[in-house]
Amino acid sequence: MSGLSKVVRSGVGRRRVQTVVVGLATFMAVAAAVLAGSLLVASTAPFDRGFAEQHGAHLSALFDGSKATEAQAAATASASGVAESSGPFQIMTQTPTLDQGGGGGPELQPLTIAGRAQPSSGVDKVSLSEGHWPTSASEIVLTDQIPLDSKLIFEDLPGSPSFTVVGYARSVSQTADAWVLPAAIASLTPAGAKPEYQMLYRFTTAVTASDMDTAKAAIAAAAPSESLLGSQSWLTVKEGADRTAALFVPFLIAFGLLGLIMAILSVGGVVAGAVSAATFRIGVLKAIGFTPAQVVRAYVLQALIPAAVGVVLGVVAGNLLAIPVLAESDEVYETAPSAVQPWVDVLVVVAALVIVALTALIAAAKAGRLRTVDALAVGRAPAAGRGRFAASIASRLPLPRPVSLGLAQPFARPARMAAMLATVIFGAASVALAIGLTASLTLVETARSHDKAQILVGPFRMGPPDGGEISGPPPTNQGPPPGPFDAGGADPAAVTSAINGVTGTKESYGLLTAPATVAGITAEVDVLAYRGDPRWAGFEMTEGRWYAGAGEVILPTPMLTATGAKIGDTITLTVNNFHIPVRVVGEIFSTQNNGMQIFTDIATLTAVMPQVTPSEYYVGLTEGTDVTAYANSLETAMKPFNFHANVNPGGNSSTLAALNALTALLTVMLVAVAALGVLNAVVLQTRERVRELGVHKAIGMTPKQAVTVVLASVVVIGLVGGIAGVPAGMALHGVMVPAMGDSAGVRLPPALLDVYQPWLMGLLALGGLVIAIVGALLPAGWAARIRTATALRTE
Repeated sequence: MSGLSKVVRSGVGRRRVQTVVVGLATFMAVAAAVLAGSLLVASTAPFDRGFAEQHGAHLSALFDGSKATEAQAAATASASGVAESSGPFQIMTQTPTLDQGGGGGPELQPLTIAGRAQPSSGVDKVSLSEGHWPTSASEIVLTDQIPLDSKLIFEDLPGSPSFTVVGYARSVSQTADAWVLPAAIASLTPAGAKPEYQMLYRFTTAVTASDMDTAKAAIAAAAPSESLLGSQSWLTVKEGADRTAALFVPFLIAFGLLGLIMAILSVGGVVAGAVSAATFRIGVLKAIGFTPAQVVRAYVLQALIPAAVGVVLGVVAGNLLAIPVLAESDEVYETAPSAVQPWVDVLVVVAALVIVALTALIAAAKAGRLRTVDALAVGRAPAAGRGRFAASIASRLPLPRPVSLGLAQPFARPARMAAMLATVIFGAASVALAIGLTASLTLVETARSHDKAQILVGPFRMGPPDGGEISGPPPTNQGPPPGPFDAGGADPAAVTSAINGVTGTKESYGLLTAPATVAGITAEVDVLAYRGDPRWAGFEMTEGRWYAGAGEVILPTPMLTATGAKIGDTITLTVNNFHIPVRVVGEIFSTQNNGMQIFTDIATLTAVMPQVTPSEYYVGLTEGTDVTAYANSLETAMKPFNFHANVNPGGNSSTLAALNALTALLTVMLVAVAALGVLNAVVLQTRERVRELGVHKAIGMTPKQAVTVVLASVVVIGLVGGIAGVPAGMALHGVMVPAMGDSAGVRLPPALLDVYQPWLMGLLALGGLVIAIVGALLPAGWAARIRTATALRTE
């Protein structure tokens, strides 16, 4: 074994604490970098990535089974421009009941069910996220998260067929809500009816709306006359998916970049500190004949060995952590399951080793250039005079001596103190950003779904929340609800009176949703006409005011953009062939229906159509009211109106839960990396002052006082880092949250940004101190335990 090898080996083995810190810092940094890099990749055009991976359908077409045979539907695959096709798949739309045992379960929403033998072949590969594909004609896979092994019963069909939920899947082209084996479609088809046929196509050219119009015309021409019931372009799906994903892309990108920056700071600081702390040993090596080049190589290798171990473990940990994190991001983006790209792992490994090598090279080269006598003279000690002014000021403060000693210590190493301060600032900023984002995202989710109401009243009955039970017999099939313009609906005044008569009612409003067109816009839009004031349910204004009566409307940002209207302008609605001029009085935050909505008082519609009435009602409850018991009471009160009372399931947003889980995990990782950076700096600081510590112990310093000295050495850094980090996190929040709205084509209301209360800011400012104290605890314990004689002998 050469002399250089012995130096490397002994350095790694003798400085066990330093070796462990370098390895641990690299491990945490690499794990964070793999996770951050994976998030950045997942956040880059998520729909396009999912569409490519799942070989999505450019066009999905539905054919009437009574006007086209299966062979005729299949023959459309030879239409002009078709590059590839899948199908025909038999399609049925049916409404199931969730079997809760003993019958009488809740009726669910209608499902578009496709008969498909294999999920992962052909056009529009269906991705399984959990469970398995059906293996028998009594199994079904859903997009909704109804518990696995649940039973769905189709009571309106002959024999009331029952299906077991065996998996969850997602179609990037949104071609179905559920899938069964082709043989199961027969049991889902009513007597005398025929299933419809779905064909999925990919075209040689499908880039623009004009391309898709041409493609649709070619399919219609190849099919029997009037057999094409409808079609869906991938551009329409992409627009909706991109608008939803755009809200969250800046969030994930920001956390990804923070993770990368923290990784670089952590590894660079730890390695530089470890090498610079070995100046005295470098002097010894030069004294016994080692050249500067040999010294540099030795310390670069000493840094690379534990770093390489940390890199390997970090890549493994990062990939394991990425599995649930990417699953959450896929839930947010509604895309196919994604995995860590191999090039991300390779890039992180190479980057980590290069950073370690360069940092060690720079630090070792600086020490290697010192004259031997200078390196021996410097040793562990800071340069003469450094920190004396701070020590002088600290000694005059009315504080216990261990505290004043600790407060002055960091100033002896300004560069190290600056690195530690930067780490704490980033950690505190991450915490402030995470708290602000969680609050803003909660408000955004509430404002965009307007679902603060605990009870929904309407013609359909849904299931109870969280396994609760709703008493009474199962609902009877009332038939389809009346259309928005039909007469004979329930008297709104009577319904409202009945709702108000149930104990626990606090507030309520009625809603009628009607299709309309607006001059200058070709697409159909939704008119949301309210009876009563709905603002308590989570509506947030961006600009202007709420409507005051008939003839006034408020519009979301996309609607204002599409019409070119401004607040104060008049636009004309066409509703049920009635032309209704209305004045725009405000801008509201909403992303439903891609923001193509119009909010107004129901009096705007009843002025020309007196027969229209709300089709559903939303109810808010007084504090402390039992929601399920209230729903049971209201169910009885609604029977004369053929309405059902349902507990609102909208409060449990899977998107919000996924984002909050991501925020928590990423914040914990960033704080851990920050605390590790503090740990390394304090270890170096304590090691180089170990002889001084021995002197203090020899003249009476107790273990508790030794702990106080070490912890006090990070107090100023923690406080300053927290005070500086909180505004930095708030500033990042102030940039990121509006960017989330801008990328989705909406403006966020000021109320969604103003989430930092004074008391919260004060509490967050202490976060830097907590990070610093946590990082200093281990070195403080070592300082308390070291024996006086050992400390005095250490050089």
